[in-house]
Amino acid sequence: MSRIIFDKDAVTNPKFGSVPSERSLDELLGSGILLVKKPRGPTSHQLTAWIRNILGISKIGHGGTLDPMATGLLTILCGRATRLTDIILKGDKRYISIIRFGRDIDSNELEELLNSLVGEIYNVPPKESAVKVQVRTRTITSLSLLDFDSSSRIAAVEISCVAGTYIRTLTRDIGLLLNTSCEMLELHRDRTSIFDESMACNMHQLADAIFLWKEHNDERSLRKLLTPVETILAKIPSIMIKDGAVAAMTHGAPLARPGVVNASSGISSGSLVVISSMKGEAVAVANTSVDIDEVLNMTKGQVAVAKSVLMPTGIYPQNWSKQN
Repeated sequence: MSRIIFDKDAVTNPKFGSVPSERSLDELLGSGILLVKKPRGPTSHQLTAWIRNILGISKIGHGGTLDPMATGLLTILCGRATRLTDIILKGDKRYISIIRFGRDIDSNELEELLNSLVGEIYNVPPKESAVKVQVRTRTITSLSLLDFDSSSRIAAVEISCVAGTYIRTLTRDIGLLLNTSCEMLELHRDRTSIFDESMACNMHQLADAIFLWKEHNDERSLRKLLTPVETILAKIPSIMIKDGAVAAMTHGAPLARPGVVNASSGISSGSLVVISSMKGEAVAVANTSVDIDEVLNMTKGQVAVAKSVLMPTGIYPQNWSKQN
C-alpha cells in the first residue's frame, strides 16, 4: 500500500514508547492477543473465563464464538485489545465440516451443489443461536469437497466465508437441497481474519507457559504465545503521527493536521484507520474527518477522531503544543 508523505523530517524520541515486538510481558497482557485451539466440550465463554483466571487479569474477551461441539482457532483479546472485538468479529473465517447424509449421495451431485452455493446465500441463524432468528444473507467465498466416503455417507467439506455465517444452517440447507437429512458431526475452524491455526497453541501449552511464568519466573514461553495488538490491524489503512500527537490523542484530543507524518493513500473521509506512532505502535482506531488528499493542502484543522484509544496515557510526554 503506497503512502503519502506529509513531513519527511519528522523524528521520534527513542526515550518514549517502544517497537511492538520489544514490549514487556506486562505490556502484552495489557494489550495483546492469544491464539488458542479450542477443544471439543467447553463453550468459548467458559474457555475465556478459564484463561482469565489462570492469567490473573480482569479484562479479557474472545472474538468469534465456537459451539461447544466445535474445535479450532479462538482469538483471545487481552486488556485494551478487547476494544477491537468488532474488528475481529468482521474477519473472514475458514472451517472444515464433517457431515453425514440420510441417503446415498453421488459425489458428483454433491460437488455440483457445493459449487452452486458459492456467493451470496440466505443464512438464517439456528434456534440454538444467541442472536435474533431472522432472514439475512452471507457470502460463501469457497466451498469444496475434501473427501467423501459413499459407504458411510460422510463428507469432509472446506468452507471459506464471511463472519457471521452459520455453518450448522448451511449444513441443513445442503441436506434440504439434496432432499435428505444432513447432520453436522464435527466442525473445526482453522482460520479467522489474518490468523491461522499454525499460529495457535493448545490449552496444555498455554497452561505450561503460565506455570513457568508464575512458579519459576520464566516468562519466555508465555511471551512467545502473546501477539502485539498491531497484528490485528495490519491490513487497515493507517496514519502515522508525531510523538506529541500521540500524547494528545491518548488524552482524548482529535488528530490535528500538524501531527501527521504520513498516511496510506486513497483514504476517504469517514474511513476507519489505524493511528500509529513512528515506532509502529497502535495509538488508536479512528474515523477520518477529511479525504487524505485534502490534508496536503491543510496547515491546520482536524484530520481524524479516535473511535477507540489503544495506547494508555503517560507513554509519551504531554508536550504536543511544541511537537504538533
